[in-house]
Amino acid sequence: MHAGTAAAGPADISFGEQAEWAQRYDADSRLAVVRSNTPVLSVQTFSATEQAIETYRQIVSNGGWTPVPAGQTLKIGANGAAVVALRRRLAASGDLDPSAGASPVFDSFVDAAVKHFQARHGLLQSGVVSKETFTALNVPADYRLHQLEVNLIRLRSYTGNLGDRFVMANIPAMEVETVENGVVATHHAAGVGKIDRQSPVMMTKAIDINFNPYWTVPVSIIRKDLIPRMQKDANYLNDHKIRIFDKDGQELQPNQINWNSLDAVNYKFRQDPGGDLNSLGVVRININNPYGVYMHDTPEKGIFGDDDRFVSSGCIRVQNVRDYVTWLLKDTPGWDRPHIDEVIRSGDRTDVKLATQIPVYWVYITAWATPEGLAQFREDIYQRDGFSPVAADASMAPPLSPMQPQPVSHPVGGARGAALEPMNDDQ
Repeated sequence: MHAGTAAAGPADISFGEQAEWAQRYDADSRLAVVRSNTPVLSVQTFSATEQAIETYRQIVSNGGWTPVPAGQTLKIGANGAAVVALRRRLAASGDLDPSAGASPVFDSFVDAAVKHFQARHGLLQSGVVSKETFTALNVPADYRLHQLEVNLIRLRSYTGNLGDRFVMANIPAMEVETVENGVVATHHAAGVGKIDRQSPVMMTKAIDINFNPYWTVPVSIIRKDLIPRMQKDANYLNDHKIRIFDKDGQELQPNQINWNSLDAVNYKFRQDPGGDLNSLGVVRININNPYGVYMHDTPEKGIFGDDDRFVSSGCIRVQNVRDYVTWLLKDTPGWDRPHIDEVIRSGDRTDVKLATQIPVYWVYITAWATPEGLAQFREDIYQRDGFSPVAADASMAPPLSPMQPQPVSHPVGGARGAALEPMNDDQ
C-alpha cells in the first residue's frame, strides 16, 4: 500500500508456537491489489464511486456484516470461532471468495483476503489482524455507505479540468499523487497535520523549490515545543544545529535566554541546512497559500512505514521527495535528476523557480472507488464527514473510537543522553 513498502509475505511472519501451520496453501491470485494508475480526482473515479454506492446499498439491504470478536491477534495458524467470523466478514465485503469455506483455520486464503482488505483501508499489508485492522473491520456497512455518499459530492467538485499536470494530496489517505495527462505519474506516502494542527483543504500552485533549506522556527512551535525541550536539555539547540538571532541579526548563545519564561519568542531560531537533522530535510516545495504551509522532505523517514502518519503541524511531508521534485521540475531547463542529486549532495542553499507553476490540490477524501472495482476507505481523522460509526454489537466487537486515532505524542522529557525528538515542521 505505502510507497516504498513491500507487503509482508508468509515467510516474514513469526509463527512462534504455531509453526506447525507453516504449510502453504494456494491463495487466490485475484485478491492481489495493484495500485490503480487512475487519479483519485478524475471522472473515472467519480463513476466508479457511484457504482460502489450501489454495491454497498445492496450489502446494507442484505443486513451488512457482523463484527469480528476481538481478544486475540489473528494471523496464519490461528484456529477458532474468531477465524470463522473473520471469513464471514471478509466475504461480506468481497475481500474473500465465499467458496473459500468456513474453516476455523487461518490459512493463506484468509491471509490474502486480510491483505486485500488492509490495502483498501490504507493499512500496512501484513496479513495480521491486530488493533487497527479489527477497528476497520468492525465499522458497520451503513457507515461505509454514508462515507461513499458524502465523498461522491466532494469528488464531483474535482471532475472539471484540473490541468494536464497537477498534484493531489489526499489528507486522510496520507498520500500524494502527481498526475500527467490523466494518469498517475508518481505516488508518495505522506505525513500530514495532526488533529490539533490540521492540514488545510485548498487549491493552489507550486511555485518554487528550496534545496538544502534553512528552517526558521515559527513562534507557535517555539512556545509549544522548543522552550519545553530546552528546559529538559540545555544542549538541545546545539545538538540540532539551531542558531538564535536577535532583531538586529546578531547571533546569541542559548545561555543568554531565560528558558523559564517566554523570553524566547522574541528571537529568531534558525536551523542550519542538513538532511540528517533539519526538520525540512533536503527539499522544501513552496505553494501559494494564506496558511503558511508547504510540502517538504523529512529526516524522519521511518514515519512512512506507519499506518498513522498524522504527525506534522499542517505541512505535508513527502516520501521519495527527489522523485517528486524531479517531476515538478520536468519542464524547467537544467533541472534533471542528476543535477538535482548534485545540488542536494553539495549541501548548498539553492532556490529554483518552476518554469510552469503546477496546480496543487490538498483534498479531504475519505472514501472512493477505483475503476478496477475496489472501494477504498480511510479514517475521518478530522471528523469532517459529519457522522461517527456505531458498533453493531459492542459485546463482540473491539472498542471503537469515533474513527479518530489520537495523534502520536513524543515525550520531550528524559535525562540528558536520551535523544529528544526533533521538532515538527512549520505551521
